[in-house]
Amino acid sequence: MTKSVRIRWNGAAIKGAAHAGAARGLRTAAEHVLTESRRVVPIEEGTLERSGVASVDETNLRAAVTYDTPYAVRQHEDLTLRHDPGRKAKYLEDPLTRETGTVHEIVSAEIRRSLR
Repeated sequence: MTKSVRIRWNGAAIKGAAHAGAARGLRTAAEHVLTESRRVVPIEEGTLERSGVASVDETNLRAAVTYDTPYAVRQHEDLTLRHDPGRKAKYLEDPLTRETGTVHEIVSAEIRRSLR
């Protein structure tokens, strides 16, 4: 007796769902890194902290966290500047490095959720 099995492969739908999940995960992960970064960003008047933005290019699946003041780069890179307690240079690099595992988990979870 021969049994037949019919399989329908919805590759395009699966690829689209995974892409959408990755984009959602990147947005959530970028917001997470921004939040962690804001905990240590130097504060004088709060302008630098308020200039922080998380963005995602959903087409190319790239996320960015940026600070947009004329002095943002100097505050980040100049290790000789003095900051209030708990505030520091490398206010973006250090949280990103520390939170890499969490970022991966956030994106992975969103991709898995989109494929259910």
